[in-house]
Amino acid sequence: MSAPISPAPPLRLVLAEDSVLLREGLVRLFDEAGFETVAAYGNADDLLAGVQGLTPDLAVLDVRMPPTFRDEGVRAAIELRRRMPRLGVLLLSQYVEGTYAQELLSAGTGGMGYLLKDRVSSLDELKDAVTRIAAGGTVLDPQVVSQLLGRRNDPLATLTAREREVLQLMAEGRTNAGIAAKMFVGVGAVEKHVTSIFAKLALEDSGSDHRRVLAVLAWMQR
Repeated sequence: MSAPISPAPPLRLVLAEDSVLLREGLVRLFDEAGFETVAAYGNADDLLAGVQGLTPDLAVLDVRMPPTFRDEGVRAAIELRRRMPRLGVLLLSQYVEGTYAQELLSAGTGGMGYLLKDRVSSLDELKDAVTRIAAGGTVLDPQVVSQLLGRRNDPLATLTAREREVLQLMAEGRTNAGIAAKMFVGVGAVEKHVTSIFAKLALEDSGSDHRRVLAVLAWMQR
C-alpha cells in the first residue's frame, strides 16, 4: 500500500500596500484563495527591511507608496528581484505606469505581473494570476499592454490588424492555444501570425510565453 501523497504547501506571499483597509482586505482574499501571507507592510522600505529570512514565493506591491507616492513600489520590486532572482513579483496599481512596467519586465526573467486594482473582477482571477507568476509566468493587464504597445508606433506599422491583436494577446502572457480560443481561430493560424510578427520585428521566437512578452518589451525600448 503506497503512502498518501502530502498536499503541496501553500504559496507564501509578502505584501506592501499603504492603505490599511486594502492591505487587510488583500490578506483575507489571499487566505481565502489558499495562499499564506507571511508579512504585510505599509510601505516599501519596511518590506525591504523585513523580507530577509521570510523565504516568500511572491511579493505583491502597490506602485505608488509613501513617502512620495511616485514609484516606491516598483523600485522595491526591482531591488527584491536583485536580492532574490527567483521571487515572483506582482504589481497592483490604480494607474497604468508603462515606464515602470517596462523597467521591471526588461530584466529578462519571468515571474512578474502588473494588474490594475479596479479591473481584478474575481478571486479566481487573482488566484490564477498569483499562481502563474509564482510558476515563472508573466501576467499583464490588457490596459497596461495597450499602453506599452502604443509607446512606439513606427515598428507596428508593418503589422496587420490581426497581427496587432495577436501581439497584444501574446504580450498579456497567453499561450498560442489561449490566443486561438480568444480569437476563435485555430492554433495553426495563430502560429503563422506569431511567426510573421517576429519576422517583421526582427525578433527571435524563444518558444516561451514570458520570454515572448519580454521580447516585445525589449523591442519597444530600442
